[in-house]
Amino acid sequence: MRMSFVGGGSDLPSFYRSFGGAVVSKSVDKYVYVTVNPKFDNDIRVSYSKTEEVRCVSEIQHQLVREFLLMLGIRGGIEITSISDIPSRGTGMGTSSSFTVGLLHALHAYRDQYASAEQLAAESCEIELGRCQEPIGKQDQYAAAYGGFNLIQFHADDPVSVDPIICKPETIRAIESGLICFYTGITRSASNLLRNQSDLMKSSGDKQHTQQTMVKLAYSLEDELQRNNISAFGEILHENWELKKSISDDISTSAIDDWYSRAIGAGATGGKLLGAGAGGFLAFYAPPDRHEAVKAALSDLRPVPFAFENGDSRIIFYH
Repeated sequence: MRMSFVGGGSDLPSFYRSFGGAVVSKSVDKYVYVTVNPKFDNDIRVSYSKTEEVRCVSEIQHQLVREFLLMLGIRGGIEITSISDIPSRGTGMGTSSSFTVGLLHALHAYRDQYASAEQLAAESCEIELGRCQEPIGKQDQYAAAYGGFNLIQFHADDPVSVDPIICKPETIRAIESGLICFYTGITRSASNLLRNQSDLMKSSGDKQHTQQTMVKLAYSLEDELQRNNISAFGEILHENWELKKSISDDISTSAIDDWYSRAIGAGATGGKLLGAGAGGFLAFYAPPDRHEAVKAALSDLRPVPFAFENGDSRIIFYH
């Protein structure tokens, strides 16, 4: 999974096809695990938050699983299971697309095929945005497939560039040690939120200008990090969050605004709600000696420990 810091929303086709987009994101040590195994009979069993047992691919209710099996020509005799380190929907850490990339990777391995990070990301986007018509962006698929600390750029003619952020190791360690994350306990439909944001991007010049400013912040954050200017990190997070809230009334809530204000008052220099908005995880950047004060100020939320992870989507067992 990943934390997206700046530029979120610019990966929506309704925006980047007109203006280009960019986000800065980092993979973290929270995972979705997918297993694929031959099934004794010719039926299909799919186990996620529910379990489906069907006779043919067309009967599968989980549309991502159904479309991937159709795309890869797998007709039956297969069992697919998945588990996740955190709630699988609406938490803002890219869980759904991490599942998509992991499933595709596992299915290619099941067919004895190598799949590159670019292939996994592009095919995942083809299924989610194309065949399944999900009103989402592209950043999560690329973050899951490539891993690492990257500036991900979305070009108007549809290609995506993934450029590692080059800085000193101690800069990355300082950012990691300064970040603190809380689970709000609120899950929501990212698709509905993103559909609304996409509609606003098509109809409002003011919203487009705000999103363009957020894209500029992504490039600014890249520049500051490559200069190893750690002090700018919290400030840019804060500016990005204030801009993101102004795009749509349903991105934040009075409760989220209150939690954010309390964290800033306790010493955080910036933060954001991860993902599309309205729930999921709240991340803050604060000097490590202020972390206990921030936790005390947000005692009604659950702190969630995490670490940065450099790896990409990977096959961890193949037989």
